[in-house]
Amino acid sequence: MPDSAVLFDLDGTLTDPKLGITCCIQYALSELGYKLPDAEELHWCISPPLKDSFSQLLKTLDGTVIEQAISLYRRRFATIGLFENSLYPQIPEILKAICFAGYKTFVATSKPYIYAMRIIEYFGLPLLFDDVYGSELDGS
Repeated sequence: MPDSAVLFDLDGTLTDPKLGITCCIQYALSELGYKLPDAEELHWCISPPLKDSFSQLLKTLDGTVIEQAISLYRRRFATIGLFENSLYPQIPEILKAICFAGYKTFVATSKPYIYAMRIIEYFGLPLLFDDVYGSELDGS
């Protein structure tokens, strides 16, 4: 099975990031003085880029305000939020079986690489992936 690979997204595929992401959004909104939506109302924010989510939540296209919200979000996410994440059941066993079958495995996520790697390491999964790919903090 040469050159066979399996790509995994991180959020919503390997892990459930809901608690960390929603709490970090609530933190950023609170710091900016906005009324906090219930965490259940923020579920839609899990996949889109933060810029898009904060633009909608703050009802603005003002880049300065959006970047301030993202900075506040990341302040909490980098220290607490990325650990408010849970591994879906059986993920390590599934990954081991896929590796044993001869596939190369990769994480391909829009989450910034530095956070994706910390999450992969937190759950003890680095040896189960050939590589991890994510975005840069500037979105590239």
